[in-house]
Amino acid sequence: MLLLALLGPAGCPRTEPLSGSSQEPLFRGADRYDFAVVIPAGTVECFWQFSHQGGNFFFSYEVQRATGIGNSRNILVTANDPNGFQLGASQDVRGQINFLTKDTGFYQLCLDNQQNHFGLMQVYLNFGVYYEDFNMEHKQPAERKELNDTLEAIGVSIQRLQIHTFHMWRFYNFARMRKGADSFLLESNYNYVNWWSMAQSCVIVLSGVLQLYFLKSLFHAQ
Repeated sequence: MLLLALLGPAGCPRTEPLSGSSQEPLFRGADRYDFAVVIPAGTVECFWQFSHQGGNFFFSYEVQRATGIGNSRNILVTANDPNGFQLGASQDVRGQINFLTKDTGFYQLCLDNQQNHFGLMQVYLNFGVYYEDFNMEHKQPAERKELNDTLEAIGVSIQRLQIHTFHMWRFYNFARMRKGADSFLLESNYNYVNWWSMAQSCVIVLSGVLQLYFLKSLFHAQ
């Protein structure tokens, strides 16, 4: 873990940092994250998400706002496995990358804004990993207690309900992404209309003053 921390580029946060003391247990990051990040012009931001083997990795993003001359909202997003092999790529305003984790380790997610040299981007991210068995990380190799059919059925139903609730949470985050992007778009259009209307008003007033001046110059009498 120390070698991974030394080899990783500076300024790229990991979701499973090392503990501060050897006596403390290893602090594992959360399985799911959703937040917005600002990508400066001409830079690449990377994140790492820890996953056990056999997990379902999901990653979705949406560019909420962009600045610059071209005002392009397309961004390049890539996902790599712990060995550095690329598992997926997307270059659009919004997109998803989903795959099954075959190795245990840190999976790298990078957002590339190098094509936009003069403007920053604000990107909303939602990524993480889930398992068909939500208690997979805490499963012990010891023999499991035998349960009767009623308790087994209840456990299966609860697990299914947890998975369905989790997917509902994912779709809710998709709606949050779209709502945030629409909010920034409305604010940008509002400012654009206000400044354009003010500029047109100034042009109209200035043209009226110039017309009056030229008409007055045609007459020599008071």
